[in-house]
Amino acid sequence: MQLNSYWLATAPAFGGGQQALTEEHYDVAVVGGGFTGLSAARTLARSGARVALLEAGQIIGEASGRNGGQCNTGVAQDYASLVEQLGRERAVAHYTTYAEAVSSVEQVIGEEAIDCDYLRHGKLKLAAKPEHYDKLARTCDAIRRDVDSDVEMLSATAVKEEVDSKFYHGGLLQRNGGQMHMGRFGVGLAESAARHGTHIFEHTPMTRVTREKSAYRLGTPSGDIRAENVLLATGASQTGPLSWFRRRLVPVGSFIVVTEPLSAAQCAQLLPQRRSYVTSRIVGHYFRLTADNRLLFGGRARFAMSGSQSDAKSGEILRRGLEEAFPQLKGIRLDYCWGGLVDMSKDRLPHAGQHKGMYYAMGYSGHGVQMSVHLGHVMADVILGNRQSHPWQDTKWPAIPGHFGKPWFLPLVGSWYRLQDRLH
Repeated sequence: MQLNSYWLATAPAFGGGQQALTEEHYDVAVVGGGFTGLSAARTLARSGARVALLEAGQIIGEASGRNGGQCNTGVAQDYASLVEQLGRERAVAHYTTYAEAVSSVEQVIGEEAIDCDYLRHGKLKLAAKPEHYDKLARTCDAIRRDVDSDVEMLSATAVKEEVDSKFYHGGLLQRNGGQMHMGRFGVGLAESAARHGTHIFEHTPMTRVTREKSAYRLGTPSGDIRAENVLLATGASQTGPLSWFRRRLVPVGSFIVVTEPLSAAQCAQLLPQRRSYVTSRIVGHYFRLTADNRLLFGGRARFAMSGSQSDAKSGEILRRGLEEAFPQLKGIRLDYCWGGLVDMSKDRLPHAGQHKGMYYAMGYSGHGVQMSVHLGHVMADVILGNRQSHPWQDTKWPAIPGHFGKPWFLPLVGSWYRLQDRLH
């Protein structure tokens, strides 16, 4: 079993990076080479801006290349609860933007002809307990009433025809969602940004940033660059002078395993509709088939940071969850196991705005595939002066009390969530 992201291991090499950083003046410096930064850089460069992108590691080497490959509509929270929290008008704006974000991804794929196995088969949220069905039904009613008529509740019998498992008691089907190969999409997005003129510097972390009159100076181990504007698209990064953001984001580990290839007959029996699936537990699972007929199975197996030892332990926990849900796959070989960090905000909503004059976009809370691409484009529009506002604009983003960057409280949070899963 490789302790490596399946997406990264099976993606083509990125060949559009710059070999050496020399001190130059740019219109915009983008910090972070995930989907947010690459999408923003592409939009900026297409508009004629001179853009530099700094990535501490490899392009899409962190969350963008380490997720479950789902590109779904819908917010991280239960929609009905979000209406109660924010009011109907704001909740509708948030949900609608997620739907627009799926279309943004599809538009990029089409415009740049990115070969990434994209499918728009929707998402099915599975009721892990009988009592969860009623809550999903209320959410379905609220979504259908406010924002999307193309949602449907499936009975336990109908779900059994979609998912060959005895553990689920119905589900909420949202058809406006897709899936893709994260590595191929990410490399394609990076290649397009470079093709439009972005200077991309991998293995070039930002180590300091200072304001110099009308521009910013960004320091790296390879030298400095100057830029009129800066966009921080760093997510849960633990590298660089980002302490203000680390106090507002909790880096939560999410872990995934991918099996050996299944036969066509196994796939047709196991998940014949080939949708994206997620369970209704707080500490639940998500799964789907890949284009080469592997089962991808993930979740927050352990409330711990990602790392080789942590990933291996999490892989064994996920194996047990996989074999419990699908006993017919007991003993199957796991070819890949990996983890990544989710940039979890307190309200589980994205945050975007300005801090000390620098722009930022982050806090996707586990629902970032589509929103990172969309919000990168939106923030590029803001920088270019083409847009004054957006649904995620921050007027105030308070720090999380007691949190200073290292999530000492994660084991306690994990224990609390598991207790809630047992009780409710």
